[in-house]
Amino acid sequence: MASEFNIATEDLIKIGVAFLCGAMLGFERQYKNKTAGFRTIIVICLGSALFTMVAQKSGLLSNMNIVTGIGFIGAGVIFKDGFSVNGLTTAAVIWISAAIGMVVGAGSYSLALISTVLTLIVLILFHLLEDYVDKVHHEKILSVVLEGTDNEDLEMLKDLIEKLGLKAQVWFVGKKDGCIQATIAVTGHKKNINKLDEKLLKMPQVKAF
Repeated sequence: MASEFNIATEDLIKIGVAFLCGAMLGFERQYKNKTAGFRTIIVICLGSALFTMVAQKSGLLSNMNIVTGIGFIGAGVIFKDGFSVNGLTTAAVIWISAAIGMVVGAGSYSLALISTVLTLIVLILFHLLEDYVDKVHHEKILSVVLEGTDNEDLEMLKDLIEKLGLKAQVWFVGKKDGCIQATIAVTGHKKNINKLDEKLLKMPQVKAF
């Protein structure tokens, strides 16, 4: 009986630690209004811990089942919006949450807690650094429709971009319905890109962007 009580107590500790680690990561995702939030991350971490515990006791299950299942869940939160891809960080959090749950299930509580704290540091502190880098080296994809078919208007637009201290890379130029259509990748300081938007709104040659 004493042996069964000790095993049961250890299992409860594992469940508790998995819940705590999942809650810490899930709160950060929920605070940022991400697709996989508080409840989802907790359940993933807890489920991974339980699968690992069962695998240890029965010897019949492989942890690869967890990895495969998490792959499907992670893929479900990644979606493409035009030229950008969203959800990669949330998918990575789902992946690391499952890994932390497996570590807890294996009984390595210190490693699980340290990994959770390091993940939070990356998500919170490094996010500030990422924002700064994005501010000074921002990229925006512009799809511009210029009235008429005169290439001088396109050259004038490129000159405007350069005068604002920005770099432009033309991806596509075509003509349709009597207008020039161009897709341009613009990089530089975010405030200068905002100025470009303001100037485009005032340009009579720009039909839409």
